[in-house]
Amino acid sequence: MTERVTVQPSVRDIMLAAIPSLRAFAMSLSGNADRADDLVQETVMRAMANINTFTPGTNMSAWLFTILRNLFRSQYRKRRREVEDPDGSYEASLKLPPEQFGRLEFKELVEGLAKLPYVQREALLLVAASGFSYEEAAAICGIAVGTVKSRVSRARQQLAELFLIDSAATFGLDRGTALVGTGW
Repeated sequence: MTERVTVQPSVRDIMLAAIPSLRAFAMSLSGNADRADDLVQETVMRAMANINTFTPGTNMSAWLFTILRNLFRSQYRKRRREVEDPDGSYEASLKLPPEQFGRLEFKELVEGLAKLPYVQREALLLVAASGFSYEEAAAICGIAVGTVKSRVSRARQQLAELFLIDSAATFGLDRGTALVGTGW
């Protein structure tokens, strides 16, 4: 519930009399009638909320103009970092998919890889993660190509079982992209 501020009639009259000048000043600062009206409204609201800080006998209009100018400068600094994007195209270009699921899946993958025997993990990482061919992986490990293929196949099958994936053939980098026919 908003607390009502009681303002002395003379103070209220002075504030009301200052509104046309405040609006003209706000219009000259902002160059936009709607923004000027918002500035004046916010200025009057702040002045009423902080009327106890006004020193009686001083220039009320000068105090109100100071509030308006400070408010405008604060909004200007804030808006300077903002980008006009009426159709949302700029915002759409900045969107990234949420990272939490990717991080959780990566953590699960690391844990799953840790459960594989070393030779299977090594073969799988050389072929699937590092991009080496079976022949290159075989040369790196000093084993036959068939052995690399077998270890990779068994590693994929074990990971598919760990992650409750129907088949190792659909086990890919993400569940939306099954890497069927790409060596997986």
